Amino acid sequence: MAFESLSEKLGSVFKKLRGKGRLSEADIKEAMREVRMALLEADVSYKVVRDFTKRVSERAVGQDVLESLTPAQMVIKIVNEELVSLMGSTTARLNVNSRGMTVVMLVGLQGAGKTTNGAKLAALMRKQNGKRPLLVACDIYRPAAIKQLETVGAQLNIPVFQMGTENPVNIARAAVAHAKKHGNDLVVLDTAGRLHIDEQLMDELKSIKAEVQPDEILLVVDAMTGQDAVNAASAFDEALGITGVMLTKLDGDARGGAALSVRAVTGKPIKFCGIGEKLDAIEPFHPDRMASRILGMGDVLTLIEKAEQSYDEKKARELTERMRRNAFTLSDYYDQLQQLKGMGGMGDIASMLPGGLGKAVQGAKLDEKQMARTEAIILSMTPRERDDPSVINSSRKKRIAAGSGTQVVDVNRLLKQYEMMRELARQMTRGKLPGFLGGGGRRRGGFPF
Repeated sequence: MAFESLSEKLGSVFKKLRGKGRLSEADIKEAMREVRMALLEADVSYKVVRDFTKRVSERAVGQDVLESLTPAQMVIKIVNEELVSLMGSTTARLNVNSRGMTVVMLVGLQGAGKTTNGAKLAALMRKQNGKRPLLVACDIYRPAAIKQLETVGAQLNIPVFQMGTENPVNIARAAVAHAKKHGNDLVVLDTAGRLHIDEQLMDELKSIKAEVQPDEILLVVDAMTGQDAVNAASAFDEALGITGVMLTKLDGDARGGAALSVRAVTGKPIKFCGIGEKLDAIEPFHPDRMASRILGMGDVLTLIEKAEQSYDEKKARELTERMRRNAFTLSDYYDQLQQLKGMGGMGDIASMLPGGLGKAVQGAKLDEKQMARTEAIILSMTPRERDDPSVINSSRKKRIAAGSGTQVVDVNRLLKQYEMMRELARQMTRGKLPGFLGGGGRRRGGFPF
């Protein structure tokens, strides 16, 4: 994940501060030197780093910190607040036209992920805002760009408007007219990119902007390109007047400096971030939550939101009732695994847990291939076997193993895990254990682990 190295280095700095008790100005000066180095190594702009550490230092040497009973915590609090401010303070929403069509123009360099993330954004707005999106293929230069947009559009069941290699300005104009005629209230223009910024590219984008007057011009930035992303952001903003930024590939091995620099350099908010290859791997950018992740405090709010998105309330009620009757079956176990998968990979979940918990989950090396084998074993059972595993004798185990491409030992392991889960569910529903599955949680029966 992005920021992993930065998080570790900042964590090391704060650990030293916690070990000192009361702090002197020299302690804070040394800590800020290490913070400065950590940020520069994360590819944060030098000017941004200089201004950031200056603001933190000015606040940290105040009497409130030096005389605090927990000065290290006060310094961490200041760093957190300044990180949030650096990335925009508040969550910036998409400018949606409440009385008509919203036109979003995506711009950026080639390879940043405009096509895929434009489709992701359209799907997110349909899901969260009830929009009826239309994807528009305005990139007539990159080989297979139109086909790629049509492919992701088909996967998400979102219509795609294209006119082949017609002039992109004419395509944009015709797409807006098409959207008005067919009731699409969100138009996402996938424009062309280049390997570098040139006059021809900018002139074309300016013409599209003048023709359709977009409500949003989002710059799509690859977080893994570091300072190059910041330079591109400055150029696009100067030429087009971008309204916001979408960061992509934040799930990669990125140093993350772009996220900390783009907003400070352009003054334009980061509105969305792409966090994976799956077509639902996009989320609004929350400065406070990202700062919390960087400082190793986790992102529990996003974790809860992911759980709620994969949560099926009707199934949860039915599951709770079966638990009360001690009728938790392997089919129920399978449903819980499906909900867990819907929340993303184990790495995504681990990255949202506070420091030690996240590392513990990552360290456990939970094997998603094992989860797939578990699903295969359950699906190789008959309905009767899933409802009543007690009927599974040695010959049935051999058949199930053969049908799922596993070994009998794998079937035995699953049955043992199921019995442990069933016993845990029984205790929770009787109120003996606190937890999401029944005993006193904010939700009864629906959390997938």
